[in-house]
Amino acid sequence: MASVQIHDVRKSFGGFEVLHGVSVPIEDGQFVVLVGPSGCGKSTLLRMLAGLEKITSGTISIGDRVVNDVQPKERDIAMVFQNYALYPHMTVAANMGFSLKLRGADASEIKTKVDRAADILDLRKLLERYPRQLSGGQRQRVAMGRAIVRDPQVFLFDEPLSNLDAKLRVAMRTEIKELHQRLKTTTVYVTHDQIEAMTMADKIVVMQDGIVEQMGTPLELYDHPDNKFVAGFIGSPAMNFLEGKLVMTGSNGSASHWVETANGAKLPIAIAPHASNGQGVTYGIRPEHLEFGTDGDGIEAEIVVVEPTGSETQIVARIGIQDVIAIFRDRRAVAPGDKIYLKPRANAAHLFDRDTGKRL
Repeated sequence: MASVQIHDVRKSFGGFEVLHGVSVPIEDGQFVVLVGPSGCGKSTLLRMLAGLEKITSGTISIGDRVVNDVQPKERDIAMVFQNYALYPHMTVAANMGFSLKLRGADASEIKTKVDRAADILDLRKLLERYPRQLSGGQRQRVAMGRAIVRDPQVFLFDEPLSNLDAKLRVAMRTEIKELHQRLKTTTVYVTHDQIEAMTMADKIVVMQDGIVEQMGTPLELYDHPDNKFVAGFIGSPAMNFLEGKLVMTGSNGSASHWVETANGAKLPIAIAPHASNGQGVTYGIRPEHLEFGTDGDGIEAEIVVVEPTGSETQIVARIGIQDVIAIFRDRRAVAPGDKIYLKPRANAAHLFDRDTGKRL
């Protein structure tokens, strides 16, 4: 195992720069997820760590060694790809042991390591099958087993679950997390799925347009997003955003403050931000932090869509000209067109500067 240091890394294709000075410290044994929308640079960064892309500037270190000019096979890493990359003419056992065979390992060593990986991933009964005889989840486990037998310092995963159906993705998330807890190998995992990031990571790195917007634990990013982009990207359903202006009246003991929307709705906030009275702001509130209120103790809204899921009810409602999503654990007899009152939880509200998107 080893730590990984990505320091001020830049990548350009011709005159077009796709990574703009990215720095990410990764501790020994940590599970780090790079997450962001398509085209944000996360897969390019992973490929640079693997040695599959050249670094334009900056440094990448694995352990105490700078690996900028080190060949991929000499970096002591193992990579699991999105498309599994299994050899169709080889059995599961042969696929898993192939990298060891290329190294010149003897047959007994290969068998020992393949059997160990097969036991970890419950692949024993599949060792003599071919990839065409396996399900998608089984193929992904074989790809993971091929990485395990190498006993690398670092595991790299490049969107490994994107080809699986929703139910299997959930199961494989659990398997990968359990694997990391067992092996304690430093892991860098790339995905565009923020649910994968939230459920698997020790540390999440949120990227956009080739820069790091924020990094921290899943709950740090969820509870204290640095900006509107991170707030909207982390969480499902996404955070609601309402445009308005900050209103602050009185002083000291008689001070009060809220955000007022264009149609006059007053949105509560618990603490006065470091901002000026009348400043344009974006008010963020997560769907689970909206509660049913009453006339005089809530904001009037019209229900647009009701989506019952059994365990909870998701409602899309319109406040003035802006739509919000609310999630309720209890069941309510409501229908599209009904008028309701929504009450945001003041201590769970987030304020962002309307122009910069930065948290206030």
